This record gives sequence, C-alpha cells and structure tokens, in this order.
Amino acid sequence: MAIKKGDIIKVEYIGTLDNGEVFDSTEMNEGKPLKFQVGSGQLIFGFDNSVIGKEVGHEYEIRLEPNEAYGDYKEGLIQSIPKEQFPEDQKPQKGMMIVLLGPNQQPIPATIKEVKDDTIDIDLNHPMAGKSLNFKIKILETGCEPDPPSACGCGCGHEHHH
Repeated sequence: MAIKKGDIIKVEYIGTLDNGEVFDSTEMNEGKPLKFQVGSGQLIFGFDNSVIGKEVGHEYEIRLEPNEAYGDYKEGLIQSIPKEQFPEDQKPQKGMMIVLLGPNQQPIPATIKEVKDDTIDIDLNHPMAGKSLNFKIKILETGCEPDPPSACGCGCGHEHHH
C-alpha cells in the first residue's frame, strides 16, 4: 500500500552530504526509527514529501536540493552584535553555536562567524543552509500510533529536524 499524506510511518534512514559525511541517521538517534505523520510539517519539506507514494518494506535513495531542505545560504543573515551583549561568563569563539531570543522569546540558533574587538559576527542561517542532502530511507511500517509530545514538542519522538 502506498504511503499517503496523513499516514503515521516509521523509517530508518541515513543522511549524508555530498562529501559522504553522515549528518544524521537512525543510529545517531539511539537506533530508534523515526516516526512521523506524513505531510504534517514535522520534518523538512523534501524528506516529508519524498515518502508519499512509496511502499512499506522498500528502500529508497533521495536527494534534496537546498530549496527542499534548509534553504539557500543567505549572506543577509550574517549580523554583528556588540560584544557586551554576550554573557560575561562565556568566551565567544568562532564556530560556537549560540541561541538568541527572538521578539516573542522564541529560540533562534546562530553560529559565531567571527569575533572582533568590539563586535561578534553571527550567522543566523541554518547550519545546513545551502547544502544538498542525500538520504537512504527504508520505510518500516505505516498505521503507527502517534507518540506523546517529546522534548521538541511535536510528538515525533526525536529531538532534531526542527
């Protein structure tokens, strides 16, 4: 039976970048298959959309271009903040991941791009922005019961992809 929007399914997967680097997998998530409702927006659009029409028990290889995953890299999302706004007990370093609070106190992840004398350049792009993603997916089952809400608040059973 073909997977359709609204189905709750379980998959095993490996996600790699074009250089072969594994960035996410079932194994990296304690070996637990990923359970999600197809078309609910719990996962990146391309991954979610790629399982529609596929069959349980089969393995598939998919490639997502940036516009189907985390979007294109946008230079306009690099901003400078005054160094005094950084907590005194933390030493900002290039490559460090930080979380800023948005206007409604929502968390906004950012990466420190450069530390200057008086300012810190931060990158608000998703770390995977601008990258094509490759997945090997095995659809294990459909008709699953939904998980209770998890730490990420969506009920997917994992603390990632959001």
